[in-house]
Amino acid sequence: MFDTKKLALFLGGVVFGSAGFKVLSSKDAKKVYTQTTAAVLRMKDCTMQTVNKVQEEAGDILADAKAINESRAAEAAQEVIEDTAEEEQPAEQTAQ
Repeated sequence: MFDTKKLALFLGGVVFGSAGFKVLSSKDAKKVYTQTTAAVLRMKDCTMQTVNKVQEEAGDILADAKAINESRAAEAAQEVIEDTAEEEQPAEQTAQ
């Protein structure tokens, strides 16, 4: 009825699992977990500093780009005003 091979594999898995839990919950393992977590937190802090620098730079770039576009728009509007002023002068001179 019972397959001894399957039963042996099951019991071996239970023993291996129990031993694995003992190893994973040992003091040395906890030290490794603590050191790994500390390293991850340091990496997170470093990454967040880099992200903040990039965001600040992007904000500066965006502000500069907006200023450039506003100055170009102002120059274009000034050219339109000058062009219309030049077109109106000959018409006024012919009327006199």
